[in-house]
Amino acid sequence: MKLGVGPRSAEIFTHFARAGDAVLAVAQLVDRRFREWPSGPTQDEVKELEHEADRVVSELLSMTNSMFQTPYDRDDLITLAFAVDDVADAAENAAELLGLYGVETPTRQSIELCGLLVEASAELARLLRGLKDRNAAAERVIAIKEIEDRGDDVARAARASLFKDDRIDPMIVIRWKDIYEALEDAIDACETAAHRVGNILVKNA
Repeated sequence: MKLGVGPRSAEIFTHFARAGDAVLAVAQLVDRRFREWPSGPTQDEVKELEHEADRVVSELLSMTNSMFQTPYDRDDLITLAFAVDDVADAAENAAELLGLYGVETPTRQSIELCGLLVEASAELARLLRGLKDRNAAAERVIAIKEIEDRGDDVARAARASLFKDDRIDPMIVIRWKDIYEALEDAIDACETAAHRVGNILVKNA
């Protein structure tokens, strides 16, 4: 379906922009939680922002389902909304593991992965703010994929480092392996959401 006309089409784009900003806010707070651990933002603060992202996405889904004509295919917009929500969920989960596993000090690799998560979320927020701009979108989709590739490399090296020293407590290995994978999942979720945008724009080119 091509771009629809009517005032409610603009509301859809506004809500996607809000969803992107909400996800970025979650990623930034998760980054602070890792960098400033064990002080800094609490998990309750992260959870509150994640709930705000959920509310924005819920409003977006309700609006999309209630519209007679949507600016893009309805199912594609719904799939994209859920993909955006997945980023906030995955980021919040990674932050929760710090307290759940009783981490004493964040590792250099976890801080690096958090930085990449913020980068990817910032690009996703820009992508969603410019959902109508097909020309700029392609570059942002590529940029997010490149960040995701870097995240894969960092996470892979981080996991490998856990097994290089036999003196490391196996429980520490398990805990950090889970945290690295959770952060990697959050970055991957950004790439998945960007891929959804790319599919929508290709279908409507």
